[in-house]
Amino acid sequence: MIQAIGLTSNPRQELPPAVDDVSFEARAGRVTALLGAEAAGKTTALRLMLELQQGRGITYFRGRPMHHIAHPSREVGVLLGDVPGHPARSVRGHLRMLCAAAGVSVLRADDVLEAVGLVSLRDQRLGTLSRGMDRRLGLACALLADPHTLVLDGPADGLSAREGAWLHGILRAHATQGGTVLFTTADPREAARTADRVVTLEAGRLVADQEAADFARTRLRPRVAVLSPHAARLAAILAKEARAGRRSIEVVQEDGNRLSVYGSNCADVGETAYRHGILVHQLADEIGDAGPSGADARPLNVSGALGQPVASASTEDDGRQASVETSVETPAEPPDKDSAEDETELLPAAPPPRTTQDSPSPLPPPITVRPGRSPLRPLRYELRRLTGVGTGYLTAAAVLATSALICVLLARSGHTPQPRLLAAWPHELPLPPAALGAGLLGALAFGDEFRHPALAADRGTVPRRLGLLVAKLLVAAATALLLGLLTVGADATLLHLVYGDELIRVPGDWLSLSASWAALVTGCAWAGVLAAGVFRSTTAGLAAVVAVPIIVVPLVQKAVEGPAVRSAAGLPGRLRDLALMQWPFGAERYVAGGVRMIAQPVGGALMLSLTALLCAYVLTTVRGRVR
Repeated sequence: MIQAIGLTSNPRQELPPAVDDVSFEARAGRVTALLGAEAAGKTTALRLMLELQQGRGITYFRGRPMHHIAHPSREVGVLLGDVPGHPARSVRGHLRMLCAAAGVSVLRADDVLEAVGLVSLRDQRLGTLSRGMDRRLGLACALLADPHTLVLDGPADGLSAREGAWLHGILRAHATQGGTVLFTTADPREAARTADRVVTLEAGRLVADQEAADFARTRLRPRVAVLSPHAARLAAILAKEARAGRRSIEVVQEDGNRLSVYGSNCADVGETAYRHGILVHQLADEIGDAGPSGADARPLNVSGALGQPVASASTEDDGRQASVETSVETPAEPPDKDSAEDETELLPAAPPPRTTQDSPSPLPPPITVRPGRSPLRPLRYELRRLTGVGTGYLTAAAVLATSALICVLLARSGHTPQPRLLAAWPHELPLPPAALGAGLLGALAFGDEFRHPALAADRGTVPRRLGLLVAKLLVAAATALLLGLLTVGADATLLHLVYGDELIRVPGDWLSLSASWAALVTGCAWAGVLAAGVFRSTTAGLAAVVAVPIIVVPLVQKAVEGPAVRSAAGLPGRLRDLALMQWPFGAERYVAGGVRMIAQPVGGALMLSLTALLCAYVLTTVRGRVR
């Protein structure tokens, strides 16, 4: 059960809030529709309920607000807009990544793929999916952790009548098994036909909360849908006869050759068309909308003298018919069979209205969720995220190629020390290619794909759990070390092939140099991770890595070596002396390498930046949880 109480968004400059004091309930075992036109506040209301947007009010999911639910994705399945994910990731890989995030078996991905009919497309990339397939994938993501509640924003938008009927069958099956379903829609007929209860929003305020039958009786209007190649002529004749007979009707010309006639019936419209020799391809009694929506609906002629005009009809008529359909033919203009069939194809017939005898659509089998938290769950998720797309492999290949080219050019000049030569780090560059590549891979850890609602439900649009942060740092460090090792190995191999063994002799202090190199690439990777997490941008993460040698290093040097009463001059030497003390198991050599890196200007600035970013990350996390 969902209980939304006093949902109010923050004011938008001089505009009123998008949602203002909205309260309603969505009960378990029932399907609830949140109805409203464009900009009515439906999406904002859902984001407030899920604590993805700041505002006032509170929402209880089975008696608990979102921030008190230990595993939100297991309680609430969410679909907001298109499925966010890397366009190069496969459908199956995306679901398996979310399985690791939700703590369920990867076999669950195959179950939901079969339930939503995407088994044959499991290896297709997200960027190539059609609108209908994207909607199916979004529903699969929402059902992945077998949640009790489904919250879906416009799940049938852009779908055909057949696909929409299938989707609502899935929602009905979920409610039949005792779950709670809340979805938004702008089509009042869809809400009346598929939901048990309809909550109506207008301009951000609640205007009605009704059972579906009451909503259809009090807020929807019957009409006659007409399809004719002479729609404009028929509309003018109908309006003229209405005025002559002093009858209150309304004729609305919609897109193409379609008319909506309010206040009449199929018999009267058909007789009028027959008398005037007008070909009609379709006549159908339908349930209209609750009022005007859109500038394309043009009321041509309104009532006669006996009545007041009623609201114009919506242009969003998808051809869903509420009763019988007939065709009217006139002798003056015989119908063209091919033309009639072509016109009728534009209006796909939908299934009949839902009844209690309809068999529910198949759902994926229930799963057993382990209540304990596995420390490896965030690590599995991060590994699947990193290896599921080719971005990391392409970045590593670009780094290796760039480093190889630079080291060959540096060796030819003959003025570069061997450590910098193997790292392909000329004095003119702020950082070597391997460090920049490690920083880029770290910054990608908090990309836009992490805005998926299955993860976003945890304290904001970027997941801020400590376990997930630790997993990202561990994977980023391992990736950076592997990239650094491959870079040095590839550079040494290339130098051996081109110039022989002279340039690749092992120096005596190779251990401390290796520790210094590992500290540099790991620090750049961590700086990218933390900066991207704080600023919620991959670009900001990479910018933070580049800013360390360009901006932070000069500032640190100026602060340390500038004129003052007490100066920090000689600090690197004292740090090295400290590292030379006796450590157990000969660890002083590794410590000496790390201290050597910190003692350098780039190393000191990098440590300072990492400390600042970590503090900022912790502060934003604490602030989000307090709020």
